[in-house]
Amino acid sequence: MKKIGFLSFGHWAEHPSYQARTAGDTLLQSIDLAVAAEEIGLDGAYFRVHHFAKQLASPFPLLSAIGAKTSKIEIGTGVIDMRYENPLYMVEDAGAADLISGGRLQLGISRGSPEQVIEGWRYFGFAPKKGESDADMGRQKALEFLERLNGEGFARPNPNPMFPNPPGLLRLEPYSEGLRERIWWGAASNATAIWAAEQGMYLQSSTLKFDESGKPFSIQQAEQIRLYKEAWRKAGHKREPRVSVSRSIFALMNDQDRYYFGQQGKGADSFGYIEPTQRAVFGRGYAAEPDQLIKELAADEAIQEADTVLLTIPNTLGVDYNIHVLSSILEHVAPGLGWR
Repeated sequence: MKKIGFLSFGHWAEHPSYQARTAGDTLLQSIDLAVAAEEIGLDGAYFRVHHFAKQLASPFPLLSAIGAKTSKIEIGTGVIDMRYENPLYMVEDAGAADLISGGRLQLGISRGSPEQVIEGWRYFGFAPKKGESDADMGRQKALEFLERLNGEGFARPNPNPMFPNPPGLLRLEPYSEGLRERIWWGAASNATAIWAAEQGMYLQSSTLKFDESGKPFSIQQAEQIRLYKEAWRKAGHKREPRVSVSRSIFALMNDQDRYYFGQQGKGADSFGYIEPTQRAVFGRGYAAEPDQLIKELAADEAIQEADTVLLTIPNTLGVDYNIHVLSSILEHVAPGLGWR
């Protein structure tokens, strides 16, 4: 059994074939898609976060709106770039969104990936300390975020406050108990997956990772997941670890599906560079008739290791078509793989 969610990049563009042509289109359709996904039995609604691009950027208003209009589906991110964040303000935003949803937030964070502009986090008012890289800054902000999510007081109260204070040091409000245990880390390497396990964060692994062995993508990703699980066990956490992988998976059910995605299933893993000196391996997409899709996915080692599969969706094609895409997987593929 696996949890199945969707992952939306939240694109929009003025294109005649797109249903999402403005930021407003994308935001409102994202809410409608999450509501409809819950109705068909999907387990999660997740959203990418990118700055300086015509894509979703500020996740908490969207997550709060979805939380208010749904009742069961997990809602989350994949991932928030911590280089751009004020960890304390983020604790307040995340706490509010989690309370609105009744404790369904599954928040994916990371040190970040190459962005649209050079050192975009500087425009947000942040810079690494002397001797620190931007990746170091992202991880340090993540640790501060985790610490403040614990809900322990740390701020000295004003002796003459506007409103009466409780005794002792003050924490950030609103506080949502249990949210600290529902934070995920987007790891591109084996080392950061192990670090995430040691910090008690769940693991998100996407359709690319740093190439650390030259092996096929799904094998490298499966090895990363096994290292994460072993590190989690060694850390002695009381709860069970969770791992998600994202995949582009399309069941070809009709001519429209074949037109959009018929060529995607013929691709293969590829190797390239996401940073000037960082070689990466990019996983293939899957698109085939349901029976063939079941055979191909059954051979994906990383999917077998994960408890959650996030299906990347073409959000610009509109809510109705994306519900068709997701329903096709739920009805015609998931049962054959034992996911349902």
